[in-house]
Amino acid sequence: MKSRYRWFVAFVFFLFLLLHQADKLLIGPLTTSIMEDFHIDEAQMGAVSSLAIVVASLLYPVWGYLYDRYARAKLLALASFIWGSTTWLNALAPTYPTFMMTRSSTGIDDSSYPGLYSLLADYFSPRMRGKVYGAMQMSGPLGFMVGTVLATTLGGALGWRKVFFITGSTGIIVAAVILFTVRERPRGSAEPEMEDLAEIGAYRIDWQAVRGLLRNRSLLLLMGQGFFGVFAWNVLIFWFFRYLETERGYTSGQAMTTMLVAIAALSAGYLLGGNLGDALFRRTPRGRAIVGGLGTLAAAAFLLITMSVPAENTALFTVLLAFTGVTMSITAPNAMATVPDITLPETRSTAQAVRKLVEDGGAALAPYLAGVIAMRSSLHVAIIAICVSTWLACAALFGAVAYFVPDDVEALRRTMRRRARELRREGDDGG
Repeated sequence: MKSRYRWFVAFVFFLFLLLHQADKLLIGPLTTSIMEDFHIDEAQMGAVSSLAIVVASLLYPVWGYLYDRYARAKLLALASFIWGSTTWLNALAPTYPTFMMTRSSTGIDDSSYPGLYSLLADYFSPRMRGKVYGAMQMSGPLGFMVGTVLATTLGGALGWRKVFFITGSTGIIVAAVILFTVRERPRGSAEPEMEDLAEIGAYRIDWQAVRGLLRNRSLLLLMGQGFFGVFAWNVLIFWFFRYLETERGYTSGQAMTTMLVAIAALSAGYLLGGNLGDALFRRTPRGRAIVGGLGTLAAAAFLLITMSVPAENTALFTVLLAFTGVTMSITAPNAMATVPDITLPETRSTAQAVRKLVEDGGAALAPYLAGVIAMRSSLHVAIIAICVSTWLACAALFGAVAYFVPDDVEALRRTMRRRARELRREGDDGG
């Protein structure tokens, strides 16, 4: 496999993630226009988004199993086509009930990412997966920026329906690009033990392999870390803009500028975290867990310092918030890149899917919990209490991962060495 081609595949996948995130997050800035069109209230509009999240959550295990069973590239093309076609249907909805139904269908492809990361693990060796995964995860904050720009520049001129037609069309175009340019890779082909083999066996997930995931201590700890890790993310995404306006006295323009700086810092943190994790992983199998744990501790410290800055000192607040953003996103690529370090190639999509399903539990609880605390105290207290406590929990869980992960990494390496010996023996017998 040529090095340039694998980077082309990475670019295609980044484009898929970026545009898909932009389409997914586009509904936020267009909410007012949609509510006015259908004459609905906040509760009805909130139900639309909640239903799409429920659909996506329920389908994570389904997508994970399908990716581990069948060709991932074709399934990703299908997911992109579903994204485009359901967004088109959503734009055509004439009434609120049909809008709710079609919007919920957009959740089908929202849980399709595990196969993408599994396929990338077969294009890139363990030594550089953190960097690649970090680059992929930059698509989240960048997609939010693209979606906001599209909504503000085109929403007023064209209307929300035509904006959905545009983003839906990109999904169908990306589906064609993936279908005709991205090649499937044998599962496990990028593992060091398989590098010199001309042919690699076709491995598929089975129930014994699934049970093995449930006995993987490092994976279970990563799931716990993911559950607590998304608390801070969702509290900040959902409430921080309002906190800036109501408790720090920012104008909408000041709040937007501050948030854009934070989003840019988040993007940089993904790439930094992936590179740091790769570098330390080359020295010790504990490397990614160490970087992840230190990142969460640094994020907690920076957030405490940032929130203590007086409201009138907006420049210092923005600078420190940027440091908070960088450190809080260091952890994500390391958690994700640890999964292929400890799981069999034919189970990695399922492992990522189940981990994301657990994360969604935390994502659903976080905004409500923050709202309850804010009603009794303030958003300032809610943000600090939830973010700092859950980041400390994440640091402790990363510490436990660091303790157990060498054994789980070595268990995978033993299995891959055994498979490589069997394949060489079969090759010799065939010759």
